[in-house]
Amino acid sequence: MIEVTAAGVNRADLLQRQGLYSPPPGASELPGLECSGVVVEVGEGVSKFTAGEEVCALLTGGGYAEKVAVPWEQVLHAPSGIPLVNAAALPEAACTVWSKVFMIGRLRRGETLLVHGGTSGIGTMAIQMAKALGSYVVATAGTPEKVARCLELGADEAINYREEDFATKVKADVILDIIGAKYLRQNIEVLKTGGRLVVIGLQGGTRGEIDLGALLAKRGSLHATALRGRPVAEKGAIVRGVGENIWPLVSAGAVCPVIHEIVPMAEAARAHRILESGEHIGKVLLAR
Repeated sequence: MIEVTAAGVNRADLLQRQGLYSPPPGASELPGLECSGVVVEVGEGVSKFTAGEEVCALLTGGGYAEKVAVPWEQVLHAPSGIPLVNAAALPEAACTVWSKVFMIGRLRRGETLLVHGGTSGIGTMAIQMAKALGSYVVATAGTPEKVARCLELGADEAINYREEDFATKVKADVILDIIGAKYLRQNIEVLKTGGRLVVIGLQGGTRGEIDLGALLAKRGSLHATALRGRPVAEKGAIVRGVGENIWPLVSAGAVCPVIHEIVPMAEAARAHRILESGEHIGKVLLAR
């Protein structure tokens, strides 16, 4: 059991509030897919954590609460060097990027990653993680300010998608896409031979037409995947990978959570409005 210090606000929370993304069977009906806090109780047989330790956790729900129960496999010791409140910005984004870009996308040192939505919570994390692990990073964003922020975070190139067609500007080994159908044709066009397109969001629609000939000619692959509904064992493997590979980078300052605003838990509605506006850069957090 974790006494919650802060919880991250994610797009999935907005969809759940709108009735468009129900929690998996058995999960808490409360929103909140990540949190930071202090362990107040451990279950029988749990030896990795003890009461009083500062932690953060990947949740299936329930982060908008005073306390939350979570399988120990989905819990990480809070990384050194950042405030405990800020650690709430890490689990969902870091686990999403690690599982999608590195485990599924198999991004390797020296390859090119294209990140759509470079200033989102996931985008800011993807830029930093991929760059720290030796990849060439290109990001898309919708304003000059956001383009500049992507470059500040370490992107080698940043493209304003409102002014330029990204498909004419870059070739990528791996694409991390939050848009879905709207970008499907351009994403396949961008892929290098053997490239991997990983779709994790559907902000641009759910239905699109695929030119299978173009995908086949490039020996490319398309992966559509989500994190929330995965079994505990799979989430545990992802969390371990993050702890082993990304936490040292966080402690060293090479990867940092980008915080747009910390909002009191009682003002969750305002936090949702901030996210819905699309004007944020990085994560919005709720703090008790």
